[in-house]
Amino acid sequence: MAYYRRVGDVPPKRHTQHRRPDGGLYAEELMGEEGFTADSALLYHRGIPSSLVDARPWELPDQALTPNTPLLPRHLRLPELFPGDEHEATDPVTGRRLVLGNADVRISYAVSSLPSPYYRNATGDECVFVERGTATVETVFGALDVGPGDFVVIPRATTHRWLPTGAEPLRSYAVEANSHVTPPKRYLSRYGQFLEHAPYCERDLRAPTEPLLAEGTDVEVVVKHRGAGPGGLAGTVHVVPEHPFDVVGWDGCLYPYAFDVSDFEPITGRVHQPPPVHQVFEGTGFVICAFVPRKVDYHPLAVPVPYFHSNVDSDEVMFYVAGDYEARKGSGIGTGSVSLHPGGHSHGPQPAAIEASLGAERFDELAVMVDTFRPLSLGEGGTAVDDGRYAWSWSGRGPSR
Repeated sequence: MAYYRRVGDVPPKRHTQHRRPDGGLYAEELMGEEGFTADSALLYHRGIPSSLVDARPWELPDQALTPNTPLLPRHLRLPELFPGDEHEATDPVTGRRLVLGNADVRISYAVSSLPSPYYRNATGDECVFVERGTATVETVFGALDVGPGDFVVIPRATTHRWLPTGAEPLRSYAVEANSHVTPPKRYLSRYGQFLEHAPYCERDLRAPTEPLLAEGTDVEVVVKHRGAGPGGLAGTVHVVPEHPFDVVGWDGCLYPYAFDVSDFEPITGRVHQPPPVHQVFEGTGFVICAFVPRKVDYHPLAVPVPYFHSNVDSDEVMFYVAGDYEARKGSGIGTGSVSLHPGGHSHGPQPAAIEASLGAERFDELAVMVDTFRPLSLGEGGTAVDDGRYAWSWSGRGPSR
């Protein structure tokens, strides 16, 4: 995010002495992407950010993937992953259940009421969509208060934790990249400023505004990193001698931020617009889009729902957050569902939805879409809640065998 911010106490010149009130030096840490040739931030710690006093393995949640064979579109009922009061024993990080994944991205879902451990994802950025509930996300950069409709982008290797707040459990949809997550390049100037045609801009982004400065000793931080486990992942618990949230100030263009999807300004036209107009973020091998409440096509003969289309280069994952998703009426899909439309299979609206949409002036729906450019496999969570019927919903009949 090439948008400069400065928070807390930093010296007037980088890489120069910055002293504590007692005369000792703060420890300057550079967090930088792409071998320090891209966005970075300078953080000033009271302690030594490299210090460790212990380390041991951390067993990750199940990361195994099952190929989508035979090739089928699928309907995954995410609410069934956390029935009853199960959320009371889970947290937003270790409680995630893997729904779909490939070598570029992993999509998980969690319903949780407990605070997460201190956590660092060393494999890539995370973009977490808050479906329902509220939370405070504490980070080494400071804290963010988040709620329904927020995308929360957390850069790779940022130490943080999730603290659910309020009476309602936190429902979160986590997109974990093996790369960085950024606004689409076509929205940005060559210097990184949002352009006038972008559907959101810098004013819509919320970042930490003051240091957190927590106290504590021998703090455990769970780290997800590259390794020999399923998906090429492994986990480690680091024990650090001083609290990781000891930063007195920072500045730069790399930091966590939140973006409320209600601030996304939809792009519409006389006839149906293609999915790229809904794009919010991009990563290596995938994009993230948001279908928000909007006026729809206003040509007198327009067909407002999508035309049938073949994803020649991508798998399409749609998370139905709220409202009535017009194109899927009659399919069994509802709030909290996920649909997977794989490359190699033509898909589109349910048959009755086409005629029913004619003359519509507005769609009141909210959905988050992830398109991947490598095939997706099913995680244990996706396999557990596959309805087994969605593939036949266009024909109205199942296999003859």
